[in-house]
Amino acid sequence: MALFKKRTVGKPGEWYYCLEHKKVEEGPECPAKNRFGPYASRTEAEHAMRTARERDLEWENDPKWHDGPAGRADED
Repeated sequence: MALFKKRTVGKPGEWYYCLEHKKVEEGPECPAKNRFGPYASRTEAEHAMRTARERDLEWENDPKWHDGPAGRADED
């Protein structure tokens, strides 16, 4: 008996962006490793790559994610 049931059909209203096929899907058509989502609307899913780029820039510029200058270990 399987512990996890594979969901083959998505719920109406769940939108995903498939990274492999570069398209928006309603419900999960592709494996989870190849998609972003779920999103509440088709429009949000269409902008998934832009949202990811914006978040990457925010994280790159967030001082909490940087330990110090590259190549130097903090010494006490």
